[in-house]
Amino acid sequence: MPKGKGPQGKRITLKIAKNSIRVAFNGRRRLDLSKMGITTFPKCILELADVEEIDLSRNMLKKIPNIIEKFQNLMWLDLHSNQIDELPPAIGTLQNLTYLNLCNNKLTTKGLPQELTLLKSLRTLNLGLNHLETIPTTLGSLKELIELGLFDNALTSIPKSIKKLPKLERLNIKRNPLPEFEEKEEETDLVKRVESLYLVEQKDLCGSCLQTCKGEREEMHRLEEMMLSPSDKPSFPSSFPSLVTPNSSARDNQEEWRMK
Repeated sequence: MPKGKGPQGKRITLKIAKNSIRVAFNGRRRLDLSKMGITTFPKCILELADVEEIDLSRNMLKKIPNIIEKFQNLMWLDLHSNQIDELPPAIGTLQNLTYLNLCNNKLTTKGLPQELTLLKSLRTLNLGLNHLETIPTTLGSLKELIELGLFDNALTSIPKSIKKLPKLERLNIKRNPLPEFEEKEEETDLVKRVESLYLVEQKDLCGSCLQTCKGEREEMHRLEEMMLSPSDKPSFPSSFPSLVTPNSSARDNQEEWRMK
C-alpha cells in the first residue's frame, strides 16, 4: 500500500454496475452496490444516471461528490453504514428525492449543507447514529417530511421548527441527552410508582402505614397537578417500527435498517 493512502477498496466497473441493477417491488430500477467494500464513489455509474434508486449502504465511503447531481431521476438513496462526515451542496439538486438514509455515518452538524433544505419532496430522512450536536432549524422547511430519525446522536434540544412540521408522523429521538424528555419520563415513572401503593383499603392498614400512605398520596396529587399544567410543547412518539435503530455494527439484513 502506498505511503499515506488508505485502503483502496473494490473497483467497480461499468459491467459490475450494470449487473447490479435490480427492479424493486415498486417497479423502479435500483442500483444495488451495498456491501461491496467501496471506498470512493464509483464514477462509472454516471453512465446509469437514469436509475430511480441507489443503494451504497454498508461500504467505506467517506465522501459523496458533487457529481451526485447527475442523478436527477433519483427518488431513493441509501447511504447508511459508511464513514461519511459531510454531504455535498449538490445534494439539494435532487428534487425528486423522497427517501434519504444517512444512518450510522460520521456526520456532524457542520457536515449538513444548507442545500439539504431544498429537498422539498423528501418524506423520509434518517440521521440516526451520527455525531450531530444540533439540528439546523432550517430543516423545518422540509414540509413533506413524514419520518425523521435522530436517534443516537448528541442532541440536547429539538428545534421548534422540527416539532411543528405539518406532516411529521414519526420522530425517533431515542438515546440523546435531551433533558426535557428525561424529566418527563422521571415524573411519569414516579407517579406510576406512587399509584401502585393504593391497592388496599384504609381499614386494612396499621396506623404507621396509613400515615405513610397519606403522605405519598399528597405527593402524588402534587405531581399530577404539575403534569396536567398547560404546555406549548407538542409531543411525538419517541420510537416507531419504521425508523429502526440498528446496532453500531451493520446487520446482515438491510431491510431491518430501512424506514418504509
